Amino acid sequence: MLDYASLAAVGAVIREGSFERAAAVLGMTASAVSQRVRGLEERLGAVLIVRGQPCLPTDLGRTLCAHLDRVQLLEVDLAPALAGRDGKTGIPLTLRLAVNADSLATWFPQAAAAFGRETGILLDLILDDEAHTAARLRSGEVLAAVTADPDPVQGCRTVALGALRYVACASPDFMSRHFGAGVDAAALAKAPCMRFDRRDMLQARWAGEAYGLSLPALANWVPSTQGFLDLALAGLAWGLHPLELARPHIAAGRLIELPPYLRLDVKLYWTVVRLHAAALSHLTRAVCTAASQSLGGDG
Repeated sequence: MLDYASLAAVGAVIREGSFERAAAVLGMTASAVSQRVRGLEERLGAVLIVRGQPCLPTDLGRTLCAHLDRVQLLEVDLAPALAGRDGKTGIPLTLRLAVNADSLATWFPQAAAAFGRETGILLDLILDDEAHTAARLRSGEVLAAVTADPDPVQGCRTVALGALRYVACASPDFMSRHFGAGVDAAALAKAPCMRFDRRDMLQARWAGEAYGLSLPALANWVPSTQGFLDLALAGLAWGLHPLELARPHIAAGRLIELPPYLRLDVKLYWTVVRLHAAALSHLTRAVCTAASQSLGGDG
């Protein structure tokens, strides 16, 4: 049997990134945390944490922490019986989820807020590209993910949420400077765009579908949904934005949609581990409800 007190110390170090911060969270000394971690490593005959700044899990450490997350999730359902009528155990539960930045900037806050009001459970959100959030789930790093990957994940179920619609925009000043004679493949090839990170191919997809253009590498790297919008409004570059965020600026004339007015849809899915835990059921219901209102999904 695993020593769950020691495993909790391992999980705290991995989450917080250091023994000192883990000690503060657990209400222990750093020395006591270190002793628990070292003792568990000795019993298992394996290193669980790579010491450094920050501390990182080994593959076995990550696997054991994923197991601990699932055990704690199931134990929450026992809290009322274990703690008496008030149901208070004094042990807060935090669910780790992976979500893409554009969902977090648009529809996902409604889901998170509804879940928080209903359960009081905390969330630890990990941001990643929607094409890669499912990998966080496969590695056991998170319990659920908003993803663009519909492929099945072992031990999980997937629900279609709908599509996040994107629109290609630029400021009036940018349009006059770079597209004074109109938007065509030649002008687009010379105009700087924005990309969220090296994995963001949305602008390239739009240019390919709209103009048959293989987009050159004239990109500003902007790893922020709000930064994307602010820099487009300031006239730095053109880019694709969630329609929900861009619509009021288009209506006010602060942004102009690029012809041929092609809008792209990115299908999103909710993939969650198959555990009979009330918290995950509440969370899935909140996510599907928020998505259906904003994405028009069938979740």
